[in-house]
Amino acid sequence: MVRTRRFSCTGWAGGLALVLSVCPTALAQDAEPSGPSPAQTSATTERTVHPPELIEAVEAAYPAEARAARREGRVVLKLRIDVAGRVTKAEVVEPGGNGFDEAAQEAALQFRFTPARRGDKAVAAIILYAYEFRLPPESAPPPEAQSAITPAASEPGPEPAAPAAQAMVGPAKPSIDVTVRGASEGDRLRRSAQAVQVIETEEAQRRTADLGEVLARSEGVGVRREGGLGSNARLSLNGLTGDQIRFFLDGVPLDLAGYAHGITNVPVNLVERIEVYRGVVPVRFGADALGGAVNLVTDADVRGTHASASYQVGSFKTYRLTLSARHLHEPTGFFARVNGFYDYTRNDYPIDVEVFDEQGRLSPARVHRFHDGYRAGGGSVEVGFVGRPRAEKLLLRAFYTEHRRDVQHNALMSVPYGAVTYGKQSAGAHLRYANPFSRRTRFDAVAGYTYTHREFQDLSTCRYDWFGRCVFELPQRGEIEARAIDQAIEQHNVFARLNLVWNPAPWHSLRFGLSPTYAIRTGKDHAIPADEYDPLTAQRALLSSVVGAEYEARPFAGKLANIAFAKAYVQMARTKEQLPNGNLRDLDRTTQRGGIGDSLRFRFTEAFYAKASYEYATRLPNPEEMFGNGALIIENLHLEPEASHNVNLGLTLERAETAAGLFRFNVNGFGRFAENLIVLLSNGNYFQHENVLSARSVGVEASLGWTSPGDWVALDGYATWHDFRNTASEGAFGKFEGDRIPNRPYLFAGASARVQGSDLLRPRDVLSLTWQARYVEAYFRGWESIGAIDSKLVIPSQLVHALALTYSMKHGDGSVSGTLEVQNLTDEKVFDSFGVQQPGRAANAKLVLEL
Repeated sequence: MVRTRRFSCTGWAGGLALVLSVCPTALAQDAEPSGPSPAQTSATTERTVHPPELIEAVEAAYPAEARAARREGRVVLKLRIDVAGRVTKAEVVEPGGNGFDEAAQEAALQFRFTPARRGDKAVAAIILYAYEFRLPPESAPPPEAQSAITPAASEPGPEPAAPAAQAMVGPAKPSIDVTVRGASEGDRLRRSAQAVQVIETEEAQRRTADLGEVLARSEGVGVRREGGLGSNARLSLNGLTGDQIRFFLDGVPLDLAGYAHGITNVPVNLVERIEVYRGVVPVRFGADALGGAVNLVTDADVRGTHASASYQVGSFKTYRLTLSARHLHEPTGFFARVNGFYDYTRNDYPIDVEVFDEQGRLSPARVHRFHDGYRAGGGSVEVGFVGRPRAEKLLLRAFYTEHRRDVQHNALMSVPYGAVTYGKQSAGAHLRYANPFSRRTRFDAVAGYTYTHREFQDLSTCRYDWFGRCVFELPQRGEIEARAIDQAIEQHNVFARLNLVWNPAPWHSLRFGLSPTYAIRTGKDHAIPADEYDPLTAQRALLSSVVGAEYEARPFAGKLANIAFAKAYVQMARTKEQLPNGNLRDLDRTTQRGGIGDSLRFRFTEAFYAKASYEYATRLPNPEEMFGNGALIIENLHLEPEASHNVNLGLTLERAETAAGLFRFNVNGFGRFAENLIVLLSNGNYFQHENVLSARSVGVEASLGWTSPGDWVALDGYATWHDFRNTASEGAFGKFEGDRIPNRPYLFAGASARVQGSDLLRPRDVLSLTWQARYVEAYFRGWESIGAIDSKLVIPSQLVHALALTYSMKHGDGSVSGTLEVQNLTDEKVFDSFGVQQPGRAANAKLVLEL
């Protein structure tokens, strides 16, 4: 039966920002021509949407009980169709019961369509499809059907199979909505004028690498660690590193969202995508970033009911667990979501050190780390309403997280510790509200409170060797220095992010942002005698605020996009300082700065574009840099804000479909010209942030990829080179003018190859084998002008491989996947920040369930 497909313009409650309705286009095509210009005709053709067409239907098995009772039914399904025309999800919108829902889903997931198209480009689509179950007349079945379903009386055999359903190919009455998805949110960001890289985590969620490793597999991004899982890690972006890059979780500063221990320890299975902003940060984040920003986006979908879980086990007694579930009650709009995670590891991997032999001489030895355990856990609960007339989103999120870890050695891995520990707890809540006040105005706001508690203890009276033995008793408590340490620090944070968007005309937008943050810190070192001054007891307060406005114009039907913006920064600090003579003085100061910037994008085609961006950026010192972290980073109350002229110029081809496969590439040149750069330096036992008068980083990053027809093979590679040098001619580092900033890689690259097959053991299963490699060129740990070449401390060049085998199956709306992965396949000796040795070969297994 042939039916004409009909369309209706009904939308979904609450709207879907990424959905492009076919109805305006269809109406435009039906109208009489009015003599459009060639440019208008080209633009209309480019926007014309063609819905998917069914080319291969599968008949559902008629449920046996329904057949026996001669029941018939109708099921309406919402089908999600990818750019290859495959059905990736089938949700029941109008159930038929009696087993019809499951049968219709199972069949629809095997349908094949011609992909929906916007112009000549294939896009993902969502359609509503009606599946009708009708039985043949009972009185007069066709002879062929009679023989097919009734075995001969003289031949015993198995029970007859249920006849296939007579499914109508095409939508049944009433007319069915067809909605074609435009670009995803990730695609929209990539194609915007913003200097952003978007990393989708769907594949990474099935793998065993943590979030730090996922980021490190991207061009321009480096991650340096002080050890294994749970250790401190510093992310670098185009040369700038650490707190020069701001981190967010759904637009909320990461340390205020419950993950105060850092971005690399956020479970990757709780993150949907990663947005990396390079040097130029949008106003909506309210960020005083110097090197850029990283925004972790969690599951943004609030529709229906969904649950997931992952469990990972690996070498060095490593265990990781994540749980997540959400539910929307559509009649009322009530929404609830819960997330939880737990991590544990011994980190007892082997390292190479020097130990004293029986004659008291230092000799090389391989030992296992014996005091490097880490455990962390936490969760969040989010409740509220979505899709209501006066609140598109009104959600309250409460959270609690806890991190505990042992400290194995000093900063240079030259002295072992056997009883030094560090812990951090974070709890709080924030309220998020979003709603369009009119067709042209939208308001988004989030505000909240976070409490953080840190503990750092060094109370042992033993001096330990690398074998974990107490080799002698100390005359006092304390392994790090000749005193005991028992610190507890409390910090209270109140913050808000307020954003208003006004669209005065098509292709024009004005955005305003206000982002105040207020932090109060106090503490106590319980090991300091009551009659001595404890600097931690001083109440310290820091108020920072960023105000910004930006104007975006997209002329020439969006081919050109430009965002011009301005920011103002204010910081007020209040604390006490102990003078060398032991006296105390108030130390209050106010800092005011301004900044401007512009981002430009020109689109040659939908997926081929050039970008240029500039920002005069300011970053205000944060509480940890000024007041210390209550552990190995000590205070510096005289830090100055840092500023930088940031420039990017790049060219991107997202995808080029050819007979030989799909090609993609990206190349970007960058410059960072910084003043009063804040650098983390070490004296052996402790770290401290200090200002370098000026520095500059220039470089280039590039990536190239290819996917074969049919998606059987995918090859990707990337490389980054940057020259980051001290340009100060005076001050504390003036004598090192022209030297590279020490302890930072300047050349690194990576590659990956994936081979996969699908529909091997059952429909919609996928088996993939992935190889990845990362190379880092050798670099100096100290200033390169000090000492002779052969006596310099050097981090050697290193090449590390990983191999992963993943098998995934889909069933209905759910899926299950399992991965076996070996990291550092060749067991290379890998070193990182300040020469700390990283884990060698490690095997991991991971199971992921989606319901």
